[in-house]
Amino acid sequence: MRRVCMSLALAVVVPLSAWADPVSVNLQSATGASLSGTPTTTGLTIDLGLLSLSGGETSATFFVTGLNVYTDYTVLLNVVGSGLENLRFEVLDPLDEDDGLDPTPQPANLPDGYTTSHDSDGFSFAQNSGLERSAMFAGGSARLTADERTNRGDILLFGGLSGAEEARITFGLRDAVGGRGFLLRLVASAADAAHAPEPASVLLLGTGLAALAGAYRRRSALVRRA
Repeated sequence: MRRVCMSLALAVVVPLSAWADPVSVNLQSATGASLSGTPTTTGLTIDLGLLSLSGGETSATFFVTGLNVYTDYTVLLNVVGSGLENLRFEVLDPLDEDDGLDPTPQPANLPDGYTTSHDSDGFSFAQNSGLERSAMFAGGSARLTADERTNRGDILLFGGLSGAEEARITFGLRDAVGGRGFLLRLVASAADAAHAPEPASVLLLGTGLAALAGAYRRRSALVRRA
């Protein structure tokens, strides 16, 4: 009887995380980007390594699996490129039975088998964890915009890198269920691409200029008549 009690006591003392699958992170795909080395995990820190960007619109997608249930991990990444401006990180959720809250239509550029992460699937950038979120570069630090309280997705946008050549990125990551595989995608844009107006903006600008020109002509005609 004493042996049984001691065995039960040991079972209680040993943490469940001892049987958890090890955390694994791999670069699944990249466009205009290359990774130096292999991502490593030490304790609760995931170091993705050094990502080199070729400039313009570039992206890198990491496959992450094995996070412990409700455990907050710190993710580190060094990014080098030419004229960095915006770095957009997003968590992508595998297609499964909990996708009823996903917005429709989904973005057209999602990898096959994945959707945007909604507010109830358990994936997040570890909001309210107190973990650091920053993008540091030689000129200072980037502005952070986060969207992880809506069903539109879990997104971190570091903006205003002012054409930096290198940045050190830090943020948190969490899987409330634990042990699942998901994607972490980075989309980077250079300063020139970030400042180029979108077609809709160009149209509005052109319409506004045309309206101003018309008003000027009408005013000139009234002056001549007077």
